[in-house]
Amino acid sequence: MKEFDQFKSKGEGNDKKKNQFTIIKDDSTDGHGGYGVGSISLENMTPVIVDPNEEEAYVDMGALHARSKVEKRIKFITDRDVVKNGLLYWIVWVTVDYQEGRPCYHGVAASEIVVDRAIKRGYKLMPEHVNHMDKSLKGHFVLDHLDDKSKGILADYLRDFKPDLWENTRQELKDSLAAE
Repeated sequence: MKEFDQFKSKGEGNDKKKNQFTIIKDDSTDGHGGYGVGSISLENMTPVIVDPNEEEAYVDMGALHARSKVEKRIKFITDRDVVKNGLLYWIVWVTVDYQEGRPCYHGVAASEIVVDRAIKRGYKLMPEHVNHMDKSLKGHFVLDHLDDKSKGILADYLRDFKPDLWENTRQELKDSLAAE
């Protein structure tokens, strides 16, 4: 029986894996046309949290299910006026795939959230997050609405995370982030 990392005892294999993107996998349906056809696979998508307040970016897989570190214990509403004193964060949906036989950042789309921890409320629009996830999966770059500081943090993170992915990525992403 395969032993999963999360079930290993505390003493062995304690070195945590930080900042990992999901592994590129083959099509799970393999063309059979049966169960699962037409479903969306999020295997190639990784949520990156951009925190312009702390000037950092990091992977938080919990964001796929609205359970990221930033989102925990917060009730989200669609009225931005309630969280006037909140802090801005971006959940950036990064899809990794192959282009011309080389792995690259295939699609990148950012969705805004504002969190006011003092009142345990946050602002986000779920339809926007879903649409941005879809656009990222389809290979689009939706980053025009990011502020310049957040664009710089994201560009640095993606470039430094795995330079070969950055090099193989279309120039459109680099231009969107005003990065070289």
